[in-house]
Amino acid sequence: MKNLTKRQEEILNLIKSHILDLGFPPTRADISRSLGFKSPNAAEQHLRAIEKKGFIKILSGASRGIVLNDSENDQIPVIGLVAAGGPILAEENIEKTIPRSNNLLSSDIDYYLRVKGDSMVDIGIFEEDLIGVSKSANTKVGSVVVARINNEVTVKTLIEMSQNKVVLRPENRKYDDIIVNPQVEELAIEGSCIALLRESI
Repeated sequence: MKNLTKRQEEILNLIKSHILDLGFPPTRADISRSLGFKSPNAAEQHLRAIEKKGFIKILSGASRGIVLNDSENDQIPVIGLVAAGGPILAEENIEKTIPRSNNLLSSDIDYYLRVKGDSMVDIGIFEEDLIGVSKSANTKVGSVVVARINNEVTVKTLIEMSQNKVVLRPENRKYDDIIVNPQVEELAIEGSCIALLRESI
């Protein structure tokens, strides 16, 4: 990879911190505002130069379509207890990072979430396990998902999903299904569980 200019380094660091704090990349307008450019076009020109040097990929047709290349993105954050209302990938939630391995699945994991409680034990997900979460995986009925309900983050199996009713099931008979009306309550599916990691003590 070719060396970046000082300005390009500033932009790359801005992209990294934006993704780390908020979970998604900045828009051209965000970059222009933060670094004092007169127009988003200036940000675009710098982004194209950074892409040519191999540090990022730009996805066409998306205002936030900036992807860090693997060598720039080879650590997967481990998220502990998520503060109510805060973005999952906010810096204060990150306990540590784990190097991204070369296996196929690892490339799809956006973060690991540390499991709290025993609500998923019947399918082998225990307290303190790390679940690998993909934000881009298709959310299907039957998937284990990370859901944010009224600012609380939970891991459950998605049983039903319609405009007026979402059913999330704990995989432990001690607990009842969580039934949410997205028209009334705030609900966001933050990602799907695609891997499980049990750390050796």
